[in-house]
Parts: sequence; structure tokens; C-alpha cells
Amino acid sequence: MRVRPSFTAGLLAVAGAIFVACGGGSGSPSSPSPNPTTPSVNVCGVLGAPSTTSIINGSECSTANSPVVLMNMRDANGAIGSCSGTIIAPRAILTAAHCVKDGATIILVFLGSGDQIAAQSWVAHPSYTGTGSNSPDVAVLSMPVDLPRTPMPLLTSRDARVGEQVIVAGWGNDFNGSGSHVHRAGATTLSGVGALFLQTTYSPTSASICQGDSGGPLFVQENGVWAIAGVTSAASDVSCNTGTQFYVAVRNSAVQSFILGQAPNATQR
Repeated sequence: MRVRPSFTAGLLAVAGAIFVACGGGSGSPSSPSPNPTTPSVNVCGVLGAPSTTSIINGSECSTANSPVVLMNMRDANGAIGSCSGTIIAPRAILTAAHCVKDGATIILVFLGSGDQIAAQSWVAHPSYTGTGSNSPDVAVLSMPVDLPRTPMPLLTSRDARVGEQVIVAGWGNDFNGSGSHVHRAGATTLSGVGALFLQTTYSPTSASICQGDSGGPLFVQENGVWAIAGVTSAASDVSCNTGTQFYVAVRNSAVQSFILGQAPNATQR
């Protein structure tokens, strides 16, 4: 995991905090809860998948119909990490820029079964600089074939709201700091809305992102439909059961324009 300087603009973070990208890695939470908390909504149902009851304080979800995918990045020397992503169009996957900007020469997409599919190309937001509050940490992968999943819509009709329930999903570690490459989802509450980043805060009764969840979605509900409001970017601590977590806001005009430029057939809500 990479240490990132504190974000200072547009966030509700404490000045001087350290932010850590939530891509591949083996870091584990400190003093984990002994048992995961049962989510207050059917978090896996949002993904079209049944669950078993572990993301932090979440549920392990079936991958049979889920649009949330695992991305394995490779360079000339082999593996360089894994991230998560969300299918937003038949041949487009939304993820974090830091997942694709660390020397990857091939990105393999895994749907949960079958062979991995090599991405045809990928593009990070042109203003992404790797750190800082003004760096849009988003990227879009283009796939060579249609993916057999129903794409998730983007939330472009309104801003996310502080206090509303959200769902986070990904293929990262569980509440014990283990089990990466397992598909999970969990419910939490939005604690901050900035110009570029959304924020959640860990509590023993809410879900939290962990290593491997970078690039995964933050969903909110709009008129009965769950839509992508944010892209998992960073956390305030290496531990997954402390601190705050940050997600690039899809509603941000520069982010929205970039995503739709790369995936013009993405559904919007």
C-alpha cells in the first residue's frame, strides 16, 4: 500500500492525517471485531447476488451476476497488485487511477468464474497526480468483448448526501485482515461530501473498505435504484477498522465528463 499526503481541500478530514491507497496489499486491521455486524440492508442483493455472512463488517457475495470485478495487474516482472472495479457499460469498467498507474502492462479482469479477460486498454483521468485533494483518482478500462453482467448506473442527477446509507463493495480483505480476492459488500453511512471526495467513517456497526477494495464502488439509492456515487480511493489509516475512507465523487463535473467520455453508453440515474 502507498502512503498518501493528507487531503486538505473539499474534505472533512483532520489536518495532517496520512492517507493510504487501498489497492493490493497484505496489511491487516488492528484489534478487529470478533464478529462481523449484520448489514441493515441486503447488500449483496444490490449486486444481484445472494450472500453468506465478513469488505469489513459486510457480507460475502456470490459473483454469479455481480458487476463488481477483480482486477489483477501485471508488469514485466509479474504481479504488482490487485484492485476492484465496476462494470458501467458492456465493455467499460470504472476503477481507481492509482490501480492502473503503477507500471501495469497488462490488467486481467476476473468475473468470479471462468478465465480472466485481458483489458484492451485503460485510461486514467488526465489530471490525476497520485496524491492530494485535487487529484481525481479514477480510471476506465476498455474490454475487448461485452461482459456478461448488467452494468451499474452512474449517479449524475444529484449529489450524495451526508447521513444517507451507502453500500461499498470490492474484492479486498475481510474484518480479520485476510481473505483478499473474495467478493464482499457492506452498508455504512456517508459522513462527508466534498467537491471531489465523499467520506465514510468506520464504526463497529458499519462497513469499511480494506486492502484490495481500491477502485470498487460506493452505491447510493435514487428512486429505488442503486447507482455509483463514488469510487474507492484511500483511507486515513493502514488499519481497516479505524479512521475515515475516501471515494472520488462521480457527480464532480470533471470526473463525470471524463467517465462519460470513455464510456458514452454508460447508464445514468
